[in-house]
Amino acid sequence: MDLLLLAPVAGLMSLVFSALFAYYTLKQDSGSAKMNEIAAAIQEGASAYLNRQYRSVAVVASIIAVILFVGLSQSLAGGYFDSGRIAIGFLAGAVCSAAAGYIGMFVSTRANVRVAHAASSGVRKALMIAFRGGAVTGLAVVGLALLGTSMFYIIFGSGAHAVDLVVGYGFGASLISLFARIGGGIYTKAADVGADLVGKVEVGIPEDDPRNAGVIADNVGDNVGDCAGMGADLFETYVVTAIAAMLIGGLIAGDAELSNVFHSVGTCAVIEYPLILGAVAIFASIIAIFAVRMGSRENIMGTLYKGVATAAVLSIILFYPVTAVLIGTDIAGIAIFLSAVIGIVIMVLMVIVTEYYTQMHSPVKAIADASKTGAGTNLITGLAVGMISTGWPVIIICSGILAAYLVPFIATGASIAGLYGIAITAVAMLSTTGIIVALDSYGPITDNAGGIAEMADLPPEIRDTTDKLDAVGNTTKAVTKGYAIASAAIAALALFSDYLHKVGVPAEEFSLFNPLVLIGLLIGGLLPFIFSSLMMRAVGKGAFRVVEEVRRQFKEIHGIWDGTAKPEYGKCVDIVTSAALHEMIVPGMIAVVVPVVVGILFGAIALGGLLIGVIISGLMLALMMANSGACWDNAKKMIEDGYLGGKGSEAHKAAVVGDTVGDPFKDTAGPAINPLIKAMTMVAILFSSLFVAYGMLPM
Repeated sequence: MDLLLLAPVAGLMSLVFSALFAYYTLKQDSGSAKMNEIAAAIQEGASAYLNRQYRSVAVVASIIAVILFVGLSQSLAGGYFDSGRIAIGFLAGAVCSAAAGYIGMFVSTRANVRVAHAASSGVRKALMIAFRGGAVTGLAVVGLALLGTSMFYIIFGSGAHAVDLVVGYGFGASLISLFARIGGGIYTKAADVGADLVGKVEVGIPEDDPRNAGVIADNVGDNVGDCAGMGADLFETYVVTAIAAMLIGGLIAGDAELSNVFHSVGTCAVIEYPLILGAVAIFASIIAIFAVRMGSRENIMGTLYKGVATAAVLSIILFYPVTAVLIGTDIAGIAIFLSAVIGIVIMVLMVIVTEYYTQMHSPVKAIADASKTGAGTNLITGLAVGMISTGWPVIIICSGILAAYLVPFIATGASIAGLYGIAITAVAMLSTTGIIVALDSYGPITDNAGGIAEMADLPPEIRDTTDKLDAVGNTTKAVTKGYAIASAAIAALALFSDYLHKVGVPAEEFSLFNPLVLIGLLIGGLLPFIFSSLMMRAVGKGAFRVVEEVRRQFKEIHGIWDGTAKPEYGKCVDIVTSAALHEMIVPGMIAVVVPVVVGILFGAIALGGLLIGVIISGLMLALMMANSGACWDNAKKMIEDGYLGGKGSEAHKAAVVGDTVGDPFKDTAGPAINPLIKAMTMVAILFSSLFVAYGMLPM
């Protein structure tokens, strides 16, 4: 128990450093009155949207909490006492997930104007402020996640039974993450696409030109999508992955027949090991954030990657003593330590592969070159690059899963040890979430900084500096999405193993000769496509309304063109806010309703097939959409930097069209598949006993 206390202590320390970085960021000079006026409009729009979103989701969460309390009371040993604790954990997970996203949004919408002002002093200072502002979100996410998971585990009495109750906390995190990703994604891309189609394509004005009525909504969207949405997403992924590993650890610790697997069987060590890994990795991430300092060469990407490398190396070093104390230094302990190392290796490889496909390398150049012959060839090439970009990530993930399973299995001879190894790999991969989320949040901060510089008519050299920072931000956001998708797939596999145990079905019964399994696989494989379709259509409808509104204002408000009249920015903010809140309900409820319906109608085996189908098709689709979207975006930026004629050229117009297609790919549908996969699995685990008892078709 003494070592377990390291987890909540580390969580609190992460929150303390998050507050310190927030203080550092907010004390920086925010520039002129005009810059602050623009920043205040972005802050107001982001806060208003999140407040309305959370109020809407709070109603759904309250209803689900009641369903959990009543519906699970008959299937749990503790009756209403245990179902009540699950419901409380569910609400707490929802609140903490919302808080993680809100903290990130609050600081990011205030860091942007400070980065814009600091850009007048050069890249070095602006980079420091942007990254420290992003670190606020990163450390808040991991701090709240580890603190909440460990405290509920301790409060519920520790041990395997306590983990079953903590599942409610993970489900609450999943629900908020899902709605945050859906709503934020619809908001940001409906505004972005609508503003770009009129501003860049139709009237030929620059991005973030203050004459465009959609620019404030666009800048607000960067924060509610990439800061609040990603914060809630990785908060949920962190929590759910830790719980998945703890559930498998509970199987090991509580089974006398597995007494030869680890020396720690019969204790809670294998259950608590994932929490302690997360704790020491927080210390590594804090040190890594301080390591992000630019040298004399002003290599922005290299500077940011120093932080990732530092976190990875320090985490591996710290993992060994933790493993030695909790698991041991015999062959089984070394095997589990190697599984943790595999997780860090997967993280690093995913960063490298995603960076290759989305930074200014040959895939992006190929899309830019294709723009010479129009939007059609740009789109074809972008789709092709997105499809091929799934190859290496899948090879990396498969190799990691195989190695993480085989090393503990060979060392112990127990398949459950192999499953535990896979879960620990996912935990280790996510242990560096603090530094990875800092990279992601850096992106919208620099994007907003460029927008403020444009709208405030700052000198061109300042916009040049913010553009350099923003170009790297596109890649850091893409890297984070690849990381989140890969970790979601591995975590979902660990959760699937937990589901099999809950329903008491041996893995070998999931045969392709069983029609129920095939039904589940096909439904599961279909869901990410239906889900993505709903998201894309929502963006399209919202963007259509923004385009009409921006056109109307250009026609009816005299003086916009010469700057003597101010556009009605609030109109576009209201349009995308209402669109996001209205359109997020149906996609969000898919994750809750479909597993319950399939489980009741077809039984636990069909639901197991559904979960596998969602994982497989969801992984491929999410990777393809995230990578192709980032490629289209950077191809556009490559042309804007002077390639193929620069801004205003025919190639640029074609690239803008590709970017508008890629926007909902990379920032709406693709990222939202992550919480969809895990939320459906959490629902399956929570209601597993009901599916076994009341499934209409036999297993």
